[in-house]
Amino acid sequence: MLGCCIPRDPSKQTNKLINEALERDRKEMNSESKLLLLGAGESGKSTVVKQMKIIFNENGYTKEECLHFKPVIFSNTIQSMLAILHAMNRLQISFENINRKSDAEIVLTHAEIESNHEILPEIVGQAIQALWNDAGVQACFLRSREYQLNDSAAYYLNSLDRLIQSDYIPTQQDVLHTRVKTTGIVETTFTLKKHKFRIVDVGGQRSERKKWIHCFDGVTAVIFVSAPGP
Repeated sequence: MLGCCIPRDPSKQTNKLINEALERDRKEMNSESKLLLLGAGESGKSTVVKQMKIIFNENGYTKEECLHFKPVIFSNTIQSMLAILHAMNRLQISFENINRKSDAEIVLTHAEIESNHEILPEIVGQAIQALWNDAGVQACFLRSREYQLNDSAAYYLNSLDRLIQSDYIPTQQDVLHTRVKTTGIVETTFTLKKHKFRIVDVGGQRSERKKWIHCFDGVTAVIFVSAPGP
């Protein structure tokens, strides 16, 4: 007697696979919140992201991630001193010590020939340090409301003893104070009480704002950051 076999309906198997995939997607969506971070340029959006990562990630930034910020830190430090030097010229503020003119030339020359600040040459770091200790530079810094200067300038310039060391490794606070103009879309994730958060940081410059609309899909919440008033 021949046994009979009823073929399985392939459509049922396909439906089962689709339902299983949908269930996995549903569980994944429920375990992740997408936060869209918006705001004008220079409003501090990226700082909010870095603060969240440092606060909510168990160890904040890893050593490797911190090392990745070294060029940014060196660039922020150099650009801050350049801003002060240019402002001194515009505001007609003189150096207390005439020898600081040679230090200013070192910094200006380095900035002209080196666009990627992978390292901070000792001679440049020492020149910036000498300039920062000059009373004329300090007088110009106190008038920073009259020109554009990063709010992290004093932090880095006061930390030059650490920054110029050959074995310098950025700290969590060093990373937090970095300033980089956000272009495009940057995503950062962290986990809080087993719940995953994905922060989408969109460039705040006017030319970047047309990209915002494409990021609203699946958003749990929108965080709009505004710079504090004067």
